This record gives sequence, structure tokens and C-alpha cells, in this order.
Amino acid sequence: MELTFAHWVYAIVTVSVIGTMLFRRGVVLPVIIGTFLVAVVYKGNLISGFQAVFNANLLAAKELFSIFLIISLMIALLNSLKDLGADKKLIGPIEKIMVNGHVSYFVLMITTYVISLFFWPTPAVPLICALLVPAAVRAGLPVMTAAMVIVIAGQGMALSSDYIMQVAPMLSAKAAGIDKVLVADKTLVLSLITGVSALAYIYFAHRKSIVKNDNPETVLNPDDAAFFGVANELAATAEESAEATQRKNTWGKVFAILVPLSMLAVMIYMFQSKLTGAAGFEGTDGAAFIGGVATLLLVLATIAFNRIHALDKISDHLTEGFVFAFRAMAPVIPIAGFFFMGSADFTGTILSLDESAVKPAFLFDMIQAGQSYIPENAFIAGFGILIVGLITGLDGSGFSGLPLTGALSGALANGSGIDPSTLAAIGQMGAIWGGGTIVAWSSLVAVAGFLQLSPLELARKNFIPVITSLFLATLIGILIW
Repeated sequence: MELTFAHWVYAIVTVSVIGTMLFRRGVVLPVIIGTFLVAVVYKGNLISGFQAVFNANLLAAKELFSIFLIISLMIALLNSLKDLGADKKLIGPIEKIMVNGHVSYFVLMITTYVISLFFWPTPAVPLICALLVPAAVRAGLPVMTAAMVIVIAGQGMALSSDYIMQVAPMLSAKAAGIDKVLVADKTLVLSLITGVSALAYIYFAHRKSIVKNDNPETVLNPDDAAFFGVANELAATAEESAEATQRKNTWGKVFAILVPLSMLAVMIYMFQSKLTGAAGFEGTDGAAFIGGVATLLLVLATIAFNRIHALDKISDHLTEGFVFAFRAMAPVIPIAGFFFMGSADFTGTILSLDESAVKPAFLFDMIQAGQSYIPENAFIAGFGILIVGLITGLDGSGFSGLPLTGALSGALANGSGIDPSTLAAIGQMGAIWGGGTIVAWSSLVAVAGFLQLSPLELARKNFIPVITSLFLATLIGILIW
């Protein structure tokens, strides 16, 4: 598609958003103004600008609601378990494995990688954040460090290779016109190089804040204590009848066993389905399965705590869950809405275009227009494809940019003297790592939401280790292939 003035407006706003993030400032204001300006310039009237701002936010809310919903349901479940005291009993056995913050770091890393490799990070995050992170925090691992481990091991290292399901390698290889096995094998190697180096960077950069735990009650800093719920325990000091206390203790023990067993059963069933070739549980299907199980556990836990007031209490828990999810994640919606305009899949809805009209892809059109300016040199082509992948990841998906990076890989391979499968693997790394670990409006919001962190701050913390590791992996890939 021919570039228009609206494309250049979109590019200017995108650069300003990136610069604002680097200066650690909020980007909601520039993206709202940017959405308005792009629509006004493209459609040629102010009314379209106002409509686009609303449409972009509505579309982003629809696309992200599944993440908001799973956060709300899991927070509601955790609150119901706190009523029974089951949250403390739940982490007791896990604490025996996570003897200190350093061991917890590696347990989180390995567990997240393995589960995400089989099921993608979306269904993995609720399991890990609900069951493992509280124990890791209690053992001395800071909440922010735990969040970085989960994002990089899951949404970065596991998802970028997608070695089990091979959806990503298929998209890259199909666009490049090559065998997906070649792309899959190379992305697996590059993903491990990137992930291990990024996790090593984080470990050594944060090792002074990781505690060797002797007394779990003394290692929590104020922020971590707020996450873990220690600050809320003061509200539970009201006197209770002996009967109520006995019932609470009994059901607390029951749910401390029932919840992990239920989640374990979910994992076993998902593994069994994957190994036997039955219907998969990747992406939102897996999240829906876990969310449904969590909802029924919430119902049972609420009834067990107080049968008489269960009808009202469950509403309170759900309300608290939704309020928390939207309070923490609401700024992500306008940001995602702006970057959705970079893809032709969404611009028709945002700009209220007719079905027969040509849909602009403001971000991807700019990249395609500039592909002819990439020199025919192996190193320049390799790092150029990486940067293109990172830019396409700004839409928060990662997968949407794979057809573009794959096509570019096939086009640049002959003149650059580098194998197209290598270029496709590098582009896939840039797109998925960029779209899942360093932008705050991606699935990263699920991790930030569960752990009560700012998604923008988490994305900033990931930026240096991820970018450094990606450039290292790209250099190694060019040299060995």
C-alpha cells in the first residue's frame, strides 16, 4: 500500500511513545492523541477522529478481556482461600522445596519454561503465579524479579521457539517458502541462547536483593509483603466463635489440598491431550479450562467459608477481582488500541471502514516500504530482520509480524549470502520477544496483574536484558549458520 501522510503521523507518534517509555513516563496521553490524529488525517474529518478513539479502546478491551477475566477469577479464588486460611497451608509443602530465594529463582525458571513450551504462556501464568510465586516470595525472591523470570522464561524463551506446537515456525517458514523444521530447530537454539543469557543477566543484576531465607517472616520488604497479603492479615484478628474457627481450619486444610490437586489434574489432562493428539489447550482454550476450574473452586470455597452468606460473599469476591484487574490494567487498553492500528486486521474496525475498502496497516506498511533500503550484507540483513521483528512486536502480539519477517527473509536471503531459515528464525525471535516481553500492552499484563505490579515498569525492567540477549543470539546465529 502506498504510504500516506497518516502513515508518517503514526510513525512519529510511535517514536514519541518509545521515547516516552525510555524516560520512564506514562504513554497513555500520547497514544490517545496519536489515535485521534491518525484517524483525522486518514479520514479527513474530526468526527472520524473522535469515533476512532472510542473504537480503538473498545476493540482493545475486547481483545484483552480474556486476560482481564482470568486475572479477576484467580484473584477472587485467592481471596476466598484467604478467608479459610488455606493460602498459608497451600504454600507449606512448596516452601520446603524453595528453601531460599536463589533456589526459588531456578524453580520458577524451569517450571515456567516447561509448562509454557507445551501450552503457551497464557494458561501457564495462572498456575505459576497462584501456586509458586507466593512461596518464592516467602523464600526471599522479590516480586519484580519473579515476574521477570516468568515473562522471560515463558513469553520469551518458550514462546519464541514454539517448538512443541510449531505454530510460529509454520508461519515464518510458509512466508519464506522453506521447510518449517529448519526454522523450528534454529529458533529453538536462538531462544535458549537469548533466554539463558537474559535470565543470567537478571540473576546477577538482582542477586543482592535475593535473600537466603532463614526466617520467612522477616525477609519480605514492604512491596512484597503487600503482594503476599501480610498487610491484610491484620484485618483477620477479630474474634471468632469456636465453631467457626474449627470449621475454618477444617475447610482450610481441605482446600489447601483440593486446589493444588485440581490444578495438577488440569495439567495432567492437558499433557495427556497433547501427547495423544487430542484437542489442544493452547492459548485461550487452556486459559478457559483453568478459568472454569478456578471459578468452581471459588464457588465451593465461598460456600465452605460461610454457607448462609455465600450468595453475597461470592459477589464480593468477584467484584474485588474485577476491580483489581481493571484498576491495574486499565492504562493498557488505550495503548493497545493505538498499536492495533498498525495491523490491517484491526484498522477497518477502528476507522469504521467499509468491508470492501482497502485496510491500511500503518506499522507494517512502513516496514514493507523500507525493506528495499536494507543493504545486501549478512550482518546488516540479520540485524535488520531482528529490528523489523522487534518493531512488528509493538502491536503486542508477536505472531502478527511473522508473515512479514518470513517474507523478508526469503527476499533478502539470496543477496545477503545468509540462509533464509536463519533470517526467518532471527525475525521470529525479534517479533515474539518484542511482542511478549518488552511492551506493556501484550500478554505481559497477565503476569503484572497477578503479581500486582505495573506492566509498564515490568516492561522497562525487561528491556535491557532482552535486547542485549537478542543481539547476542543474532550475532551467534549469523556466525554459526
